[in-house]
Amino acid sequence: MRAAHPEPQKSAALLGLAFDNHDEQTRLTRGKNFLLVGGCQETHAVMQETAVKINEQLDKRGKRLEDVSPRDLGEICRDVVESIRH
Repeated sequence: MRAAHPEPQKSAALLGLAFDNHDEQTRLTRGKNFLLVGGCQETHAVMQETAVKINEQLDKRGKRLEDVSPRDLGEICRDVVESIRH
């Protein structure tokens, strides 16, 4: 009789990349489930705000990034981007 193998644990992360850096600074931010690399100061700040707000929305819904469907994540991202624009 073969032993049952445990289900592999899911993991997920957001990756933000920006290429508009003109000041020779290297920007890198790691968070609970995200990694942000590059960009000018303003762009990097927007990526940080976006990642933080996505995590806030996930927390409000009682979900983890690895547990939301692509459709739900898309909805969360649209809501966050819309809130940042206003």
